[in-house]
Amino acid sequence: MRWEELDQQPCSLARTLSVVGDRWTLLVLRECFMGIRRFDDFEQRLGVTRHLLSDRLKKLVEAQVLSKQAYQQRPVREEYRLTAKGRDLYPAIMALVHWGDVHMSEAGEAPIRHRHVTCGEQMHGLMVCSHCAEPLVPQEVQLEESPQYRGKLLPAHWSVRALGD
Repeated sequence: MRWEELDQQPCSLARTLSVVGDRWTLLVLRECFMGIRRFDDFEQRLGVTRHLLSDRLKKLVEAQVLSKQAYQQRPVREEYRLTAKGRDLYPAIMALVHWGDVHMSEAGEAPIRHRHVTCGEQMHGLMVCSHCAEPLVPQEVQLEESPQYRGKLLPAHWSVRALGD
């Protein structure tokens, strides 16, 4: 599988990585979720070259994860805003943040705390079943191919079983 062909794979993770599977892209998205919108602010906060930043922002706009909106007319200056498609990445970003807080933070201390506005409590992202709202753990999830892909995606020796077995 070639990197430039990921978007053509019959795998949702591969297609997603074709858009956000780069460390700078993920950091740009982190900044977007923190309210950063302008090119110079991204550049200053990330310490990335203008060329690399321009490339990542362009790809996110092309993928409709971000949109460009003018905030000044003369000269025209634009800022980058998350689209609905971009905002849908929030759970994935929060999952990565939580993993980093648990496994990569010094002294087990999260560098940034998240507070849920609705209840006022500190929280971390938690993935739950869309049907019963129970927390998801790999041992309680089974994989099954969609009918159009039956026998094409999972290994030949695969049987329907829980993940992590």
